[in-house]
Amino acid sequence: MDMEVFAKKVCAEVERELGEGFRTEVREVRKNNGILLHGLLILSKGQTVVPTIYLEHFLEAYESGLPFEEVVRKLLAVYRRDTLPDEIKMDFFKSFVNVRDRICYCLIGRKGNEEMLKGIPHVEFLDLAICFYYAYHDEKMGDGIILIYDSHMEMWRSNIMELSALAERNTQRLFPWECRGLGEILEEMIGSGEDAGIENPMEMPCGIPLKVLTNNKRTRGAVCILYPGVLDKMAEEMGSDFYILPSSIHETIIIPDMGNEDSEALKKMIRDVNSTQVAPEEVLSDTLYRYDRAEKRVVIV
Repeated sequence: MDMEVFAKKVCAEVERELGEGFRTEVREVRKNNGILLHGLLILSKGQTVVPTIYLEHFLEAYESGLPFEEVVRKLLAVYRRDTLPDEIKMDFFKSFVNVRDRICYCLIGRKGNEEMLKGIPHVEFLDLAICFYYAYHDEKMGDGIILIYDSHMEMWRSNIMELSALAERNTQRLFPWECRGLGEILEEMIGSGEDAGIENPMEMPCGIPLKVLTNNKRTRGAVCILYPGVLDKMAEEMGSDFYILPSSIHETIIIPDMGNEDSEALKKMIRDVNSTQVAPEEVLSDTLYRYDRAEKRVVIV
């Protein structure tokens, strides 16, 4: 079914179910890598913050045979679960004093994000972009992020230099880095019942160890390559330069440079994994990087 037709059908049924005082809107939301999703907003008088419910998953379920009534029931369950209590307001975000201690940074690819980058403060890094977000935490709301736009920066009378300094300090404090063997992480995931059917998508020959560099939350952790001193420490421990494979926006794969790696094979591996194992909105880059410990910098291979 066409998304526009499905969205109209969903909106009509949601408004009928909830009754007078509620209305719906569907907006296109641009995500990472230019991915456009359709977000349903269920609005009622007096609400200042409402959840965005993406319809793609529900359309897929409907096309797979889930009855439409069940689709709407599940959608309304998400709405009721994620709707914020009335007392929670977003006015705090207008004050720079309130947000400065939780301004963080993340990495996205510049290719595919050209339109989004026009409206957000960012710093170019190789073929990537360093972007900024507010790391939200509340006992009632849980954890989340608010992407920082140029309009926010102007409202706060801040600038990119100040955001960068705050993000460098805050991100590593709130989300400490960790580097562990890929096998260890996969075993942990399988042992916890998470992704029980997971396979190792990056299998290296000759027993070359793969390490995963991310943060303790394993979300938006590719930015750990920017944490001061982290890559130096890893190079010192390995006693060599190393390759950095952008596994996703959440982590990178580290491979020691033993002098006999096939860089073209590594590049192909990155492309294959990105196209088959990583959600489109979570792809970071198809580029292979290398850390040069003598020059203390990351370069594109």
